[in-house]
Amino acid sequence: MASRASRGATAALALRVRRAPPLGVRRATAALALALALLSSGCADDGSGPPSSSTLEVTYVDADGNGVLERGPGEPLIDSTDLAPRARLGWVLATLAQISDAHVRDEESPARVPVVDRLGSPFESTFRPQEALTAQVLAATVRSANTLAPSGVLVSGDLADNAQANELEASLATLRGGLVAPDSGSPGYDGVQAASDPDPFFYRPDVDAPRFPGLLDRAQRPFRSPGLRAPWFPVMGNHDLLLAGEASPTPSTAALAVGDRATAARDPASLLPPGATDEGATPELVDRAVADALSGPTRRVPADPARRPLDPSRVVDRLRRAARVPGVGSRLDYAVDLGSRVRLVVLDTVDREGGSGATVAGDQLAWLDRQLAAAGPRWVLLASHQPLVSSEGGRAVLARADRDPQVIAAIAGHSHRNRIRPRPTATGGYWLIETASLVDFPQQARALRVRATTGGGVAIETWMLDHDDRGAAGALAATSRRLAFLDAQGGRPQRFAGSRSDRNARLYLGRASRPASGRKPS
Repeated sequence: MASRASRGATAALALRVRRAPPLGVRRATAALALALALLSSGCADDGSGPPSSSTLEVTYVDADGNGVLERGPGEPLIDSTDLAPRARLGWVLATLAQISDAHVRDEESPARVPVVDRLGSPFESTFRPQEALTAQVLAATVRSANTLAPSGVLVSGDLADNAQANELEASLATLRGGLVAPDSGSPGYDGVQAASDPDPFFYRPDVDAPRFPGLLDRAQRPFRSPGLRAPWFPVMGNHDLLLAGEASPTPSTAALAVGDRATAARDPASLLPPGATDEGATPELVDRAVADALSGPTRRVPADPARRPLDPSRVVDRLRRAARVPGVGSRLDYAVDLGSRVRLVVLDTVDREGGSGATVAGDQLAWLDRQLAAAGPRWVLLASHQPLVSSEGGRAVLARADRDPQVIAAIAGHSHRNRIRPRPTATGGYWLIETASLVDFPQQARALRVRATTGGGVAIETWMLDHDDRGAAGALAATSRRLAFLDAQGGRPQRFAGSRSDRNARLYLGRASRPASGRKPS
């Protein structure tokens, strides 16, 4: 369920540890040997390398294809001249870090149904081998973003994974800095990755290869986050508002989340709402599925009222106040200036009715027209969670951007993939930029630097940031990267890292800014 882009596997090393059907199949000898190689190798992915997390300087690579990550050479910027020729670079106008799809997850919540991961697409993201480490990955990424000394940090949606209050609060605590307490329920881990869990489908780090004894206990301990040192700008994601990113919470799902019973069913088909699709399920179907799940085999879990789902308007208000961004109403639409020459315009594209798809309402288009007009001579970066090219109503947004010579990029997350594409227009065009998630490999953030060029044009220099693996949280983040790399349904086989030109590139745009209209930005 999530961003359709996702994760499981076929043996101990292919890490959803599908020791499931055929039930007699155990860990393959080759997989075990590879796991031992991982554990005994001198892999530098242990936080002991250079402090820089810029991929311009150093990258993580699997040079010999054996599943072991090690430090590799950096990737210089590739000049992309689809929209304009190279030009001499001038002043830096703004620097922005982008963090997307952290999916900070309460992996112990009874409102989760990881067993449906067995069904494959589009349900793969209901379980990940590294799912207990999401808050630590976010903290390690915050440390990397701080090294940029950016004008701001764009947090482009899906901070939380399952629309629960405790997930949102853990995310905000990590961004704010200080002590973060990721555990839920009673102290310690209680979930499907426990060594005692009999279901052969799930990877158990204490007993399955590659082994990380005590990993789950360490994942539950409080840790300190450095907190962002720059202003941050939230974007609403479907997982922030919808159960598993798909369904609107109902009274029955709320009772399930805060209650003390979780399904113990192993038949994933029995847990899906009848008629559920990629576009979500109606509240009636969701309630029926919850009732069916609780009428079957269940297990006792520690109840936790902090797991309650939040009303969408409450989430919008919480993010506005935490990030101190402007705006009114039930959608998280707003605009801010990054210095005097660049404006960021944020659109809330989450469909409150359910489904991972995006939608843009008519009143948002009118609001966008006003923001573009108010930008004056500033260059404009549009931001949304879902890419506008695949959003309902997104074409209308892009049509407005097509006519505006100040728009230089439309930035998104959601796809869990690094991707950069030019969009030529009569006014000169702009760049469509998608950024990988923190939850799946390559677990990277993005740096974006807007620079003036000779002749009145502009260039966007963009490169990827690996998370900083120093400290206790960083060490767990490093383990998360290893597990995400080995996850057969995750970013490595799906090529979420993208090509080199999707990662580190210099994107030229060649037209001059329009003159100031005399109006101040609103």
